[in-house]
Amino acid sequence: MKIIVAGDGKVGLAVTRELSREGYDLTVIDSKQEVLDDSVGRYDVMVVKGNAATMGTLRTANVQEADLVIAATSADETNLLCCLTARKMNPKIHTIARVRNPEYIEQQFAMREELGLSMTVNPELAVAGEVHRILQIPAFIKRDTFAKGRAELVELKVQPGSRLVGIPLSEMNQIAGVKVLVCAVTRGSETLIPNGSYVLREGDHIHVTAQADDLARFMKNLQISTHPVRQTMIVGGGRVSLHLARLLLRAGISVKIIEQDAARCIELAGLLPKASIIHGDGTSQDILDSEGLEHTDALVTLTGRDEENLVVSMYANQLGVPKIVTKVSRIENTSMFEQMGVGTIVSPKDLCSANIVRYVRAMHNQTGAMLTLHRIAGDRVEAMEFLVDDQVRHCGTPLKDIPLRPNILLACVSRQGKVTIPDGNTYFEPGDTTIVVCADIQPPVRQMNDIFAR
Repeated sequence: MKIIVAGDGKVGLAVTRELSREGYDLTVIDSKQEVLDDSVGRYDVMVVKGNAATMGTLRTANVQEADLVIAATSADETNLLCCLTARKMNPKIHTIARVRNPEYIEQQFAMREELGLSMTVNPELAVAGEVHRILQIPAFIKRDTFAKGRAELVELKVQPGSRLVGIPLSEMNQIAGVKVLVCAVTRGSETLIPNGSYVLREGDHIHVTAQADDLARFMKNLQISTHPVRQTMIVGGGRVSLHLARLLLRAGISVKIIEQDAARCIELAGLLPKASIIHGDGTSQDILDSEGLEHTDALVTLTGRDEENLVVSMYANQLGVPKIVTKVSRIENTSMFEQMGVGTIVSPKDLCSANIVRYVRAMHNQTGAMLTLHRIAGDRVEAMEFLVDDQVRHCGTPLKDIPLRPNILLACVSRQGKVTIPDGNTYFEPGDTTIVVCADIQPPVRQMNDIFAR
């Protein structure tokens, strides 16, 4: 498949990294030669210098032969024009545009065909939605949904004194009093897909699949605190903060935003009349203390500087703030910060990249098409939802008799609205959706048939 990536910024670079690793034929367009030189040095890609919205540049990138163009420059207008021009030059091409400005939302839907858009991604909206999901149940470090919300994959830390310490996973369901499946464990720098004999230790991060309705019972039976978030402090008043504040206020959660720019504070006060807007430096210890950080239920750091977000989050951890969420945009290896007390890390570029990769994999082969893609365990593990069709092998065969590739686990089967956490006798059939978890395998899983050894 031939793919053009227009714009080599944070989102574009993340997409280029992922798609290059999967062996797609990539051409990267950017107006800066030094950026293109860096991409050539890192990845197996072709590069074109120029304005991605012009016919000349797209022609040089061979848009007539391309299957997909991903427009991820820093300007929404350039991205929209790039997709419109690419579709004019190649009516069969698929197009994805990164569009950040919320003022364009109405046009995106009303003029989707005229603009030639197959899909749009908004990093700020993606982060706001992710943080909102995380704050709904603070005990979860990460929370992803599948099967139209009926199944969930959550990350938990095994705390000191937990009933899970020292038990093999084969006894998990008996102790939890509900059927769940631990599909990945992170211990220190190592992540693996465990078997039933794996024994949990204090400090392990476990990734658990369960029916959405069973999660509350799971938490209660293991005596895991489910203290709800009622007050949230947000440091930074950018677009993500605005989107997130609206979601939280709608859910009945009080919001306090600390923003350094006075004009932005006035703007936020007009847009969010029910929120408390504080003009001040959110990285100042005095400001944080005077605004009651120690007594808030949750802190979300959303400034434009990763370093500031990390430092403020670590200070909140020292104060014992129950839930901390940290936005990290530029630092590649976010896993190194997991033990530093910065709580849950969210990355705009990684969230958008995952959505784009899911679309690309679905394009590549429609047999057992991918519906959802989430990355867990510091991006070392992928959790994918597939639609089972007539072309998927081993339909009707019990899982215990299906030859799966190493480091692959089938974690859930959904049939006619009923979710099943599988055992060896579970089977799938056409019309089902399945959740597959895999850890760092090559070639990557693009369709459901890729999970089988034969």
